[in-house]
Amino acid sequence: MKIFVLTLLLFIPMTASAEYLDVIESKLVDGCSPDKYLKIVNDFNKEWGMKNGYTAKIAMPLQSSNLESIFWLGTTKDAASFGKAWDAWRDAMSDSNSVAAKLQARLTQCDVNLARRGYDLY
Repeated sequence: MKIFVLTLLLFIPMTASAEYLDVIESKLVDGCSPDKYLKIVNDFNKEWGMKNGYTAKIAMPLQSSNLESIFWLGTTKDAASFGKAWDAWRDAMSDSNSVAAKLQARLTQCDVNLARRGYDLY
């Protein structure tokens, strides 16, 4: 019986589930302090991220070859969830009164995006 169960397990496809990491490298503009930026990120998480399965944290360098860049680290449960959240964010940009559009306006006043990357986390 044990051999049968082990053999059966070998033929069941194993699916890998990976959390998704969205990394945006940015630079704060003059007049935007780290405290102000973190307030925007906290508002993002409360007002939009939580409802869309997306959580953001900010990595600010203490030691690096580049001390000017900060990194937005956004996570979702998987890449499909990120795609769904991205679609919701992008679609909301057409309504200037949407939560997403208002948050984007605040972010645009505070930072300049330099690069964006996406990773599966295992």
